[in-house]
Amino acid sequence: MQQDSKQIIKGLPRRILLMLLDCGLIVFCYWLAVMLRFDSGEAYQRAEILRAMAPMLYYVLPIYMIVFWFGGLYEIMWEYAGMRDLARLTCLSGLATGLIMLFDLFYRSRPISGSVLIFGAVFNTAAIAGVRFLWRLIKTVRDTRANKPENQTPLLIVGAGNAGAWAVNLCKNKNQSFGNPICIVDDDLTKKGLRVQGVPVRGTISDIPELVRKYHIMEIVIAITTLKGDRLSEIINLCNSTHCRVRMLSDPQAVDDNGNPVAAGFRELNTADFLSRDEIQLNNAQISEYLHDKVVLVTGGGGSIGSELCRQIMRYQPRRLLIFDIYENCAYELETELRNKYGADAPVITLVGSIRDMERLNEVFETYHPSVVFHAAAHKHVPLMEISPAEAVKNNVFGTKNLLTAAAEHGVERFVQLSTDKAVNPTNVMGCTKRLCEMLIQSFDSGTDMKCMAVRFGNVLGSHGSVIPLFEEQIKRGGPVTITHPEIVRYFMTITEAAQLVLQAGGLAKGGSIYVLDMGEPVKIMDLANRLIRFYGYEPGVNMQVKITGLRPGEKLYEELLMDTEQDKMRKTAHNKIFIAPPMKIDLADFYNGLQALQVAAHHNDDAVVECLQHMVPSYHPNRRVRADHTVVAVTGNTGLFSKEEVAKQILERQEFQPAAEKGE
Repeated sequence: MQQDSKQIIKGLPRRILLMLLDCGLIVFCYWLAVMLRFDSGEAYQRAEILRAMAPMLYYVLPIYMIVFWFGGLYEIMWEYAGMRDLARLTCLSGLATGLIMLFDLFYRSRPISGSVLIFGAVFNTAAIAGVRFLWRLIKTVRDTRANKPENQTPLLIVGAGNAGAWAVNLCKNKNQSFGNPICIVDDDLTKKGLRVQGVPVRGTISDIPELVRKYHIMEIVIAITTLKGDRLSEIINLCNSTHCRVRMLSDPQAVDDNGNPVAAGFRELNTADFLSRDEIQLNNAQISEYLHDKVVLVTGGGGSIGSELCRQIMRYQPRRLLIFDIYENCAYELETELRNKYGADAPVITLVGSIRDMERLNEVFETYHPSVVFHAAAHKHVPLMEISPAEAVKNNVFGTKNLLTAAAEHGVERFVQLSTDKAVNPTNVMGCTKRLCEMLIQSFDSGTDMKCMAVRFGNVLGSHGSVIPLFEEQIKRGGPVTITHPEIVRYFMTITEAAQLVLQAGGLAKGGSIYVLDMGEPVKIMDLANRLIRFYGYEPGVNMQVKITGLRPGEKLYEELLMDTEQDKMRKTAHNKIFIAPPMKIDLADFYNGLQALQVAAHHNDDAVVECLQHMVPSYHPNRRVRADHTVVAVTGNTGLFSKEEVAKQILERQEFQPAAEKGE
């Protein structure tokens, strides 16, 4: 308390000086109001009016000072004042004028007209505010000159809206290290020639290369926070072509993973900016309907797509989220992140285990009784699975089958399998195993009460093994940047976008479906590499070499989201970015006989595994040598180990294979 009193006393001289200054301004403004109001009268008349008005100062000034003091006018730090403080000053001046008029009316002693009082109030407000803001301007200019670095980076700002004004303000008032804004561009032609806080709007976005040369711009800041999709990609490409450093204005409303506001400033471009797509519109009510207050299990929950699924699921307040993964480090980090964001008592449980361990799966399902399962666990790296096909089969095929069996037996309502475009006309082991997973999904949906579905999409930006982090590492090392083939193209999607669409697909009612996500236009990897090289300030083939290494085992030039037989039968869903591939015709007896043969072949990591995969998936054409001394062990449906009736029966009897039969059989 004593310390507070000392602080108040210490601030009194400043407040008293401001009060004396305001008294002088008020007297001057009333004199000016009289001069303007009676400008057509003789000088002696105005002098008489001023003499008659002099006694008013004995109560006019005290009323103003009392209103200003108790209204908090002298508590404002005018160095940081804004429109709200100006509004307060206006209201206080109006209140003081009203009290003066009431005082005159009560004592009937008004020597001059009310118009003078009103003019005086307007002039008072303008004068007091003007003096305050003039001082602020002088102080800002003085501080700017005192802190001005010798060499400020000349900036060009893209966008003359609110975000552009905020970017200019950051450079001028907050941190001179952000650079010196030289000009602004905006496609709104009505803004050309105008100024934003003194910075001129000199053209449109298409004028950027010319303005960069003319004004020797070294950095470009894109200050349009709502810009998405193809237009953002076009602007980034245009800016990168100037060889300037390109950054984005941080979203003023952005928060980090802990819910804290992101520091104001400019950020570097990221992979999502390079391949920006239009923002996804989700049916949150539909997603919430099957996730809210439910126990949700995510296999591979510590991985790239699995962890983002967990983050998105938590937004819908599940009763419990089970993160299931064999690799405990990433899973633990994700659990820590979610608890930091949602609180120490967040309903998140991390379970270590493998989908290849049937006993562990049964233990998890019996203990926690999940209602919804998202299956993201898989071996995904194409070249590695070409070397170890047996491991791909054990994990991707039979691990998925274990999970489907445990889920069906423990009353899971909904099972969502994450698939890949590599499952279409596969040329590698990984893609072929994913094709078998899609077949398992359809067979289990038709033979059990569980609603099963697969979601097929392409490459995910930023995931483990993604091409962009690899390119960035090679560029930072000085090159060369390695590309397997100059014509290779891929579909790309951000991790967040993929996770959101997977959740949306999971909410669609059609079980047994293979949902195909709209991946947009395919991207040529060579173009993507060149963009990244230029982004880091190099020129492809000049000071950063691009080396062609040849296609890797199992790799193909073009990925496909649909098979040839699916193209004409694709159906739309309620969501414009999700489609349904036609169901596959599966001979269940032949399929499960093939699975038995595949399991036997997977005991050894040799070409017999590949031969079995070819038998089960006729569209699989491996671009690898298959040794001729192995024979296909699979048998046909006519001479197979199980009839269709036996296959259907085994779903519920938990024999070595638990295949699903068609409904009604």
